[in-house]
Amino acid sequence: MRRRASLVLLALAVFCAALAPLLRWYAYPRLAKIPPNQYQEVVLEAKDATLLDYADGMQPRKVDKVTIVQTLKGNVEASEEIEADAGRDVVVWDTLTHIIGPGGRMVSQIPERYIFDAHTQDPVHATGEMVDGDAVQRQGIEFKWPFFTEPRDYLYFDAQTRTSSPIHYVGPRTFKGMDVYYFEQTVPWTKVPMPKKMPVEGIDPSTIEATTGTTLWYTTKAMFWVDPVTGAPVNAEQEIRQEMRGGIAAGGPDGKLTAFAGHVKMREDYSAYTVDLVRANRLKVLALHTYAPAGLAGAGLLLLGLALWLEARGRRRPRESAEGEVSP
Repeated sequence: MRRRASLVLLALAVFCAALAPLLRWYAYPRLAKIPPNQYQEVVLEAKDATLLDYADGMQPRKVDKVTIVQTLKGNVEASEEIEADAGRDVVVWDTLTHIIGPGGRMVSQIPERYIFDAHTQDPVHATGEMVDGDAVQRQGIEFKWPFFTEPRDYLYFDAQTRTSSPIHYVGPRTFKGMDVYYFEQTVPWTKVPMPKKMPVEGIDPSTIEATTGTTLWYTTKAMFWVDPVTGAPVNAEQEIRQEMRGGIAAGGPDGKLTAFAGHVKMREDYSAYTVDLVRANRLKVLALHTYAPAGLAGAGLLLLGLALWLEARGRRRPRESAEGEVSP
């Protein structure tokens, strides 16, 4: 009976030992990926901001708050079409940044289509990749870092300038009880396209520069607190400045008018929701990558030890019985 039990334990030990590396190096790389149908909404605010008042003499005004609503929706149909040509798992995110000023007035709307590898978050170039209707070819990451983010600089895409530049790893931080990596990127003053959706009806942004000589300039300091396991930011802030220069802005100080200036932060309720969501996803990734393989390996060693102990004990009993017999 002991011999049968030791054989069963040995078989279970072999099963666990074989499953542990299979789960870590075969299942994890295939199962750890961004779902194609993800939907997310985030609300950010810039309090005590400066905003250009288009309806009242084109002058910058101090406002209590500017609200930025970002929606992200996975386009499953588009991802399946691109996957057929790319031969790998692809995610297509259609995003919309809706900027709202005082009284709920629309300031601008900027749509994006972001196409990337579901496993590595590397950009995938395909028809439809764009920012505000302008075709782009992203280099580096945007919105999300790779799984198991490394403490190093990354190339990060800035949608306003349509360019990529390094985002620097600053160091470890703690955010709402989570151990995270903190990154910063500074984009110097850069001439950028005007949003195609403007707050005043009848204005064609594509002709403003040509007809009036007015240009839009932008600079930002972007800050991200990133969970290193999932690669998801748990917090994001930006110090943004936009200026109109020349043309209709010539009457302003130094020929400039502030179009927007403010420190954009995630609203507290959305920040708390994001942290809870990332915590839950972090546990799933760690279970697949670390906890389950390590647990199976440990269980395999324990079962092997039990099997060897039962086998040794089973062999010792007959020997002890034989030595204990008394000859007639």
